[in-house]
Amino acid sequence: MKRKLGLLNFALIALVGAGGWRLRKEAQEFHARERATLGKKVPVPAPPPPLPAAPPPAVTASSYLEIAQKMLWSRDRNSQVIVDPPKPPAPPKPLPALPSVHGVMNIDGPMVLMSDRAGGRQRGIRPGEKIGEFKLVSVDSKELVLAWEDRTVTKTLAELIDRAGDSAPATGVTGSPGVGAAPPVPAVVGKPEPGVKLSDGISSCQTNDPSPAGTVVNGMRKVVRQTPFGASCVWEAVK
Repeated sequence: MKRKLGLLNFALIALVGAGGWRLRKEAQEFHARERATLGKKVPVPAPPPPLPAAPPPAVTASSYLEIAQKMLWSRDRNSQVIVDPPKPPAPPKPLPALPSVHGVMNIDGPMVLMSDRAGGRQRGIRPGEKIGEFKLVSVDSKELVLAWEDRTVTKTLAELIDRAGDSAPATGVTGSPGVGAAPPVPAVVGKPEPGVKLSDGISSCQTNDPSPAGTVVNGMRKVVRQTPFGASCVWEAVK
């Protein structure tokens, strides 16, 4: 019995000794690995090359514009010139007196009997010709267009008809003649013959020409035509 216990104790002692040896060996291997790991020199990589520095901004004259314009001791003063506001446009130039119309004919094209003023001398005007300060642009049976400088004026023929020969109503104090009343103006009677030459073979009639239509004088025949503005009278060469 004692012998068995002694063998068991010996086996336990041997087992404890083997375990201690194993632990010591593993501890030695651990410390060896630790020393090898800690003593190993890790290569340090070279630092990356530095980035190139940004180039300095180019010096331009415009960058000193504000310094050149402004005074050092007055921030509100600069070289800007204050321009005066534009002047209002001048009023349009008034139109001169319009010419007068005495009649319209259409002989080899439209032609207007006109005078540069009321009661003035009549002459035939075709489109493109001037009468006084105006130029006749166009004409039809109702209206005509006049040009003056850079403006055009459109008027009806009725507005420009010369009515200087029309009888005006009597004015003044009624009663016995000679007291505040002007003497009557005698009507002007034209000569029964051709007036101003309008074109080849055509002349105008004189004011209040008493001769009837068809009268022949100096190889010219008096012709009266009816127009929307009354009778149009001309003298035409007898063919």
